[in-house]
Amino acid sequence: MSQGKSKKQTRTASEEGLAAFGAEVRQLRKARQMTLAELATSSGVSISHLSAIERGTVSASLNKISRIADALGVPEEWFFNHRPGSGPLERAYVVRQSNRRNLNMLYDEPAEQSGYADQLLSSSIGGGFCMGVSDYRPYSEQVVDQYFSRDGEMHGVILDGELELVLEDETVTLRTGDSFSFPGDILHVLRNVSNQPARMIWVNSPVIIPRFSALGADEQLPQSHKKKNG
Repeated sequence: MSQGKSKKQTRTASEEGLAAFGAEVRQLRKARQMTLAELATSSGVSISHLSAIERGTVSASLNKISRIADALGVPEEWFFNHRPGSGPLERAYVVRQSNRRNLNMLYDEPAEQSGYADQLLSSSIGGGFCMGVSDYRPYSEQVVDQYFSRDGEMHGVILDGELELVLEDETVTLRTGDSFSFPGDILHVLRNVSNQPARMIWVNSPVIIPRFSALGADEQLPQSHKKKNG
C-alpha cells in the first residue's frame, strides 16, 4: 500500500512539473507574440513537439530547453520557478514575497541599465493582464532616455516616493498615493528625477513582454521633447 501511494505521489508531482513547464513556455511565447511556427523556426524544435511540451504531455531534453529559452530570449531558470505550498492550487496561484519573479530577466535589461527593478506580483503572465511592482532608483532619468508605446492599457499607483510621468507633451509629477490609467499607445515614460527611491504597483493589459515598444529620444516625439532630449 505504502509503495503504491509513493508511486502515485511521484507520478502526480512529475505530471505537475510537466504541466508547469509547458504552461511557462506557452505563456511566454504568447507574451512575446510568437506563433508556434515562429518558435519552432527559432528554436529548431518541431511544432508537434512544442505543442506537446506546452500541453504538458511530453518532457523536453536539456538541449531542447536551452534552445527554447534562447528563442524566447530568457535564461533557462525562468521556466523553473519554484513556489512552495501545501497543495497544487496554492503553488499555482499564491505568490509569497520571497518568491516574486524578476521581470528584468525577460527584458534582457538589468536594473542598472533600465533604472528600475520589476518584480511580478501576478501568479503568472498567462492571464488577460499582469501586475507587478517597480522600484525606481534615484535619478533614473539619467539611465532611461526612451519613450514607450504599446497596445492595451496602463495602470499604476505610487506606493512611495515621487515619479515623473510624461504623456506626449505633458509632464506630470506623481506622489505617494497618486494613480494613473491611460491607453498604452500614448507615448509615455516614467522616471525618477528625485534623489530618493520610488516604488510603484502597476497593472498592464494585455500581457506583452517586452511590455513596451521603446522609441529613441528623437524618434516620433512631440517637438518639445525633441528639443528637451536632443
